[in-house]
Amino acid sequence: MPRSSNFCGVILAAGSSSRMGRDKALLPWPPGAAGNESFLSAAIRSLDPVTELVIVVVGVNESNLTPVVYSRGAFLVRNPHPELGQFSSLRVGLQEVLNRGRDAAIITLVDRPPASAGTLQTLTAAFESSTENTWAVVPERQGKHGHPYLVSREMIEAFLKASVSGNAREVEHQNQQHIAYVTVDDPAVTLNVNTPEDYAAL
Repeated sequence: MPRSSNFCGVILAAGSSSRMGRDKALLPWPPGAAGNESFLSAAIRSLDPVTELVIVVVGVNESNLTPVVYSRGAFLVRNPHPELGQFSSLRVGLQEVLNRGRDAAIITLVDRPPASAGTLQTLTAAFESSTENTWAVVPERQGKHGHPYLVSREMIEAFLKASVSGNAREVEHQNQQHIAYVTVDDPAVTLNVNTPEDYAAL
């Protein structure tokens, strides 16, 4: 039986970008482009067609990202303790998903090119056609798992019940039987942009 879900986009953007030397969320996209698109605005734009709303999790960079978030019609929530790492931001974002009455989320990181529209359609179709035993749909390319990934309320609750000192991978491994991996031909799903060299290579 097809699943009907009210997807909420969650973009994790609270990192310090220490290896990059400047906030990765505000890096121009595509690199060298003359327009005003950034990794953050491009991520919001990519999720808009497949979600009811998009939440951006920020940290101490809140004042710098707020204009981008609001100008793109997204919502903002602050991680009060971004120093605890990415998992803490994920938990903050997912709690906001539940606070807004949604039961499923599409989660991505701000430090990567956005997935293509075709990839998002493939992932959402896989999720909506899955059984209730599937709590997450994760893209896979060349044997690597990536982002964005889709989670149901059951997986959201598993993340929120986990220890704050844990990480997303541990929770996923504990619930492996509930995860579906979907092969996609989209390099963006496994790209990580952590350094100026990574960014230049794009």
